Amino acid sequence: MKQLVLEDGTVFVGEGFGSERESIGEVVFNTGMSGYQEVISDPSYYGQLITFTYPLIGNYGINRDDFETVNPGVFGVIVKEHCDFPSNFRNEETIDEFLKAKNIPGISDIDTRKLTKIIRQHGTMKAMITSTDRPVSEVLHILEATPLLNDQVKQVSTVKPYVVPGRGERIVLVDYGMKHGILREFTKRDCHVTVVPYHTSSEEILRLKPDGVMLSNGPGDPKDVPEAIQTIRELIGQIPIFGICLGHQLIALASDADTSKMKFGHRGINQPVKDLDTGRTYITSQNHGYAVNLHSLEQTELRLSQVSLNDNSVEGLKHKTHPVFSVQYHPESSPGPEDTAHLFDEFLTMIDHHQKTMKEDSQCLSVQI
Repeated sequence: MKQLVLEDGTVFVGEGFGSERESIGEVVFNTGMSGYQEVISDPSYYGQLITFTYPLIGNYGINRDDFETVNPGVFGVIVKEHCDFPSNFRNEETIDEFLKAKNIPGISDIDTRKLTKIIRQHGTMKAMITSTDRPVSEVLHILEATPLLNDQVKQVSTVKPYVVPGRGERIVLVDYGMKHGILREFTKRDCHVTVVPYHTSSEEILRLKPDGVMLSNGPGDPKDVPEAIQTIRELIGQIPIFGICLGHQLIALASDADTSKMKFGHRGINQPVKDLDTGRTYITSQNHGYAVNLHSLEQTELRLSQVSLNDNSVEGLKHKTHPVFSVQYHPESSPGPEDTAHLFDEFLTMIDHHQKTMKEDSQCLSVQI
């Protein structure tokens, strides 16, 4: 038997599956009815204990194609029931076998509805998955003495640059915890992608002569990566930039806006977002615990372009003068709807327009000289 102990003293007792190791992390919940493999392998969940609100997880197994990273960063999985006998033509192993192989602990047979209500009421909090043999008082002492991580991006970013070759536009993709879905969208469009570590300087990025820069998703507080904020600040105005999730928040901070932690965040595949430029509403896939503060945009060169229809939080930004835009959600989905994959095409169109403008300006300058 295992127990999940929250820092407020709440205890859930259930059956263990996956790895037998103990784990401490921040408890969050995901509302998706499917896509658990992509969620578990999303680097943005590094350091967290995922609670799935859907009552049955693992019913279609684990397959080779739906991973968002090779080595998942999630610290634990919490479910009402996990399936030991999945049924799907792509199934290759059970969720229990997968979590064992990746040394990720899981706990099942607990009231995930009650747990989710606690998180919604009190916000995300630290918790520990451990054996029922360990006294709750001891667990609470450990939780009190263990701070939450603040180096998540460093842990999930690539160590060295690498190239995914293509014949199209040259994109530098800054990896803050990149999902493979972003790479898939660029390779579909035959882009030549160079993936670089999170701490790569603006000088190093520009030396690669990219046509555009993509800022990826990633875990944690955007203020924990000040080097990334400085790099983006130096890149704005020099090259087209597109930011997703953490990349979106970093663009805001680099433009002198502010961010703050949400009570329990947005994590699911059915989040409605309204585009203020077109009036259209999209259903989006989201995973974030921080958001850009709307009022902080007033003294910046950014404008609000999209909002959440659930809580009116900031979901999209566009720079007023430079080719820079960002979204809080995941247009590459995985899991979730593909309503907003067109944003990658818009980014490439922005790059093409920027190049034409630069060429025209250069020709005008030559004529004047």
